[in-house]
Amino acid sequence: MKIDLNCDMGESFGTYTLGMDEAIIASISSANIACGFHAGDPQVMGRTVKLAVDHGIAIGAHPGFPDLMGFGRRNMACSDEEIEAYLIYQIGALQAFCTAHGARLRHVKPHGALYNLAVGNESLVRSIARAIARIDTSLFMVALAGGKAERMAAIAHEEGIPTLFEAFPDRAYTAEGTLVARRLPGAVIHDAEEAAARAVRMAVEGVVLAVDGTVVPLAVHTLCVHGDNPNGVTLAATIRARLEAAGIEVRPRTEPLKRL
Repeated sequence: MKIDLNCDMGESFGTYTLGMDEAIIASISSANIACGFHAGDPQVMGRTVKLAVDHGIAIGAHPGFPDLMGFGRRNMACSDEEIEAYLIYQIGALQAFCTAHGARLRHVKPHGALYNLAVGNESLVRSIARAIARIDTSLFMVALAGGKAERMAAIAHEEGIPTLFEAFPDRAYTAEGTLVARRLPGAVIHDAEEAAARAVRMAVEGVVLAVDGTVVPLAVHTLCVHGDNPNGVTLAATIRARLEAAGIEVRPRTEPLKRL
């Protein structure tokens, strides 16, 4: 059994440092690198791509709303055309840094509010998928695993791109298979052993335990650990160790996917 372990990275900006990229990268197999709209800047993007190349991990673009002050976690009223242009701009910028460092972009994972708004929003999913397809139809679109995932993958397939389903062992889930809002107590899981146990169950059983005790089915290709979690380094290392102890190989998905 194989599973990808990803982390959102390159989210520093100017003189402000966020996350522990240099420490956490040893435990992951792919990086989602901020593209300058919600976080990151050209120098940070370049350094983070080089960091990923030096560690031999897969690289993905992590585009978001143009919202540095809100870190891309605030909903914005944007047209489908604006969303498509924003993504092409950001993906293209990161792709250029990949080219400069002799690397290849593998996937695109929308950030924050853009990622969450896409769940169940077919028009938004199509705009995201269309933007990705216009750049490179071999790029994976990363989408939240759960009840809406199959339809999101179908839309992406119609636009000509493959999809990776993602789950979050360090985040609490609702009974509907969505993430508990960060503003609510217990939304982020800080205990490394708890998060690791959830990760193994997600990978092996394809389920997650929701906050109300409901067992929610999840078909998962990649697991995300948040680098801005204060315990992110310990979380990532513990999750990887427990996955490997369970006989699960941690590596990025590179081959084409069959529809689940």
